[in-house]
Amino acid sequence: MSLLRVLRHLIMPPWRVRLALPARTLRAIETAIHECETTHAGEIRFAVESALPLFPLLRGQMARARALEVFSHLQVWDTEYNNGVLIYLLLADHDVEIIADRGVHARVGSEGWEKICREMEALFREGKFEAGVLHGIHTVSGHLVRHYPARGKSRNELDDKPVIL
Repeated sequence: MSLLRVLRHLIMPPWRVRLALPARTLRAIETAIHECETTHAGEIRFAVESALPLFPLLRGQMARARALEVFSHLQVWDTEYNNGVLIYLLLADHDVEIIADRGVHARVGSEGWEKICREMEALFREGKFEAGVLHGIHTVSGHLVRHYPARGKSRNELDDKPVIL
């Protein structure tokens, strides 16, 4: 456990999420998810949190483990074709994690998701949070279009609205 990391999480105020992702950006994210999902049969969720809760942080929980918890909590795994994808942003760690259900993960693989995360993080380092999230959504959607193209009118199984934890 890094003392610097613990301090970073403890001093990260929840309002930093709204600073990085104001209301208009959250609406743009929701719109992008909705529009992208009309082109494929997959499901995309976006979740952001400013910092980890104290006890998981003291246990040494990393962003990936938290993203897996959020994936389960938001029931991203519960889609008809096992093709739900969570894009998770942990501001205190400057970390993006993509968790994909087994159906789509088998087709894209860890390297494909990791590449998207690094591209998003590069944009975040430049202070381009909206551009970074939208880039991630569109790139994930590109994989979903390739592997799960739209077949007529698909139903929206998961809410498109970004989740602030």
